Amino acid sequence: MPPQPLAKPICLSIPISQPYDLFRKSRPLPLPSRWALAALSVALVAHPAPARAQPVFKPAQPTLTQPSLAQPTSPTDALTQFNDSVQALVRRVSPSVVQVLVTSYAPIERSDLGDADALVGTQRSIGSGVVIDSDGYVITNAHVVSGARQISVVLAGAGPSELSERRPSGVLGRTRPARVVGMSPELDLALLKIEETRLPALSFASPDRVRQGQLVFAFGSPEGFRNSVTMGVVSATARQLDPDSALVYIQTDAPINHGNSGGPLVDVEGNIVGINTFIVSASGGSQGLGFAIPSSVVQMAGEQLRRYGRLVPGEIGIHLQTITPDLAQGLGLARDWGVVVSNVLPGGPAAVAGVKIQDVVLAADGSAIDDLPSLALHLITRHVGDRVTLSVLRGDQTLALNVLVVERPQSVTRSSSFADPRATLVTELGVLALEVDDLNDADQHAPSGVLVVARVPSLRATDVALSAGDVICALNGSAVSTLADLQAAISRVQPGGAIALQVLRDGQFQFVAFRLG
Repeated sequence: MPPQPLAKPICLSIPISQPYDLFRKSRPLPLPSRWALAALSVALVAHPAPARAQPVFKPAQPTLTQPSLAQPTSPTDALTQFNDSVQALVRRVSPSVVQVLVTSYAPIERSDLGDADALVGTQRSIGSGVVIDSDGYVITNAHVVSGARQISVVLAGAGPSELSERRPSGVLGRTRPARVVGMSPELDLALLKIEETRLPALSFASPDRVRQGQLVFAFGSPEGFRNSVTMGVVSATARQLDPDSALVYIQTDAPINHGNSGGPLVDVEGNIVGINTFIVSASGGSQGLGFAIPSSVVQMAGEQLRRYGRLVPGEIGIHLQTITPDLAQGLGLARDWGVVVSNVLPGGPAAVAGVKIQDVVLAADGSAIDDLPSLALHLITRHVGDRVTLSVLRGDQTLALNVLVVERPQSVTRSSSFADPRATLVTELGVLALEVDDLNDADQHAPSGVLVVARVPSLRATDVALSAGDVICALNGSAVSTLADLQAAISRVQPGGAIALQVLRDGQFQFVAFRLG
C-alpha cells in the first residue's frame, strides 16, 4: 500500500473567507499492541570541508535536570521513576512543538468534471512543526505547506488544559504568521520563520547514536489535537521504501496519525531523532508503521534552506548500478554484489579524480557502500565543496580516490501546478495565474504573458474555456505581459462586455471569447 502523508487536508470548494472547517469526526485511537523490532542501524560519518561555516541554528541550551539513575528498590519504584522521567521529558520538549495552520488551494476531486486536475477549491489543513532555532525558525514537512496562500504557527501555551485543546487557536496558544524561508519537495522538508525570539529550541540527535529498539516519543497534532505525545521504539534505522530511491527513513511504532506531519520524533534526552513524515496504513490511522526523516538529513536541509532558500544538492558525476551475478560474470568483476560504476560524466569531478567505468565502489569516507542508497544517502548529507574519499576496487587493486562534491544542475521545467505559491488569483477569469517571466523557463514559447496554472470555476457563474497551461498573451487586442497588464485590461471592460483572449495553447495561438459576468 502506498505511504500516506500525515498532513491530510480537507478540501473544500468554498470562498476564501469561510471560517476554518478543520476537523473530521473524532474516533478512538488504536493502542500499540507490541514493540516492533527490525532491520539495521546505519551511522553517517561527516567529512567536513576546510573552512566550512559553522551551523547556523542556535538551539536553546537544555535546562532539564537529568532523572536520577539510582537503582530502584521495587517494581513500583521502577515504574514511578520511569513515569517521572517521561513527564519531565514531555515538559522539556512540548514548548518547542508547534501547530501549523495552512490555507491553500487543492484539486476538486470530481470525476464528472473531466479535467479535474485543473479544478481547484479552497483547502484548510493542519500539520506540526518544531522550533530548531531560538530566533523563530521552524522545520516542518514540505507537503504541509506546499502551495500555501497563508501559514500560521500556533506556539505551545503554558496551561495544562491545552494538552487536549483541539481548536485551531486556543486561548493559551500564541498564533503567529509564518513565511516559507525555503522548501525541498525532494526531501519533503520546509523551513518556516516567525517573528519571535528566545523560543525554546530542540537539538538534533547524533545519527550514530540512533539504535534499533531505543525508546522514542512522537510529538505533534494528530487529527488536530495539539500538543499530543505518544511513545514507541525505533523499529528500523534505515528503512527504504523504494529500492531505487536515495531516501531512507527511521521506522517507529510510536502511534502517529494525520496531523503529525512535521512534528519531531525525539529520544529520551529530548533530541530530534527525525521528523515524522508519513505512515503506511490500510485503515488510514496508525498501525505502528510510522516513518521519520533522519536527523542528519533534517539538519543538513535546514542549514541549506536557511542559507540559500533551497536545497543545494551535490553530486560527483557518476552513475552506479547494482551488481548482479550475471553482471559480475559478464564484466569479470571480483565480486557479485554491491555497486559498480556504469557511467562517468566526462570532465566531471569523478572523472578528474580518476574514477573509471566498471570500478566497484567499496566505501565512501570509510562508510561501507553496499547498495545504491548507501552512497546516495552519504552524498545527500555532504555540502557542495566537500571532498569525498571513494574506496574502489579495480580488478584486484583497491584505490582511494578523492572526489569533489559539486552542485547538481537543476532541471528547468514548465510549471503548471496550482501549488506554486507565487500563483495569483484572477477572480474575473476564475483562474490561478503566473507571469511567464517568473518561470525562468527556456522552453516557454511565449516571450511574455500570463500562464494559467489552474482553474477555480467556483469563482464564476459561467465557466471560461481556459485550461491549465494556457498562456494569455492579449486581451481585446491589448498585449498582456504581466499580471498587472491583465488586471488593467479586465478593468476596462464593462460588466457584461465581451472579452477575447489571445492564448498560446500547445504551441498554437487561438482565441477564447466570453462575457464578463
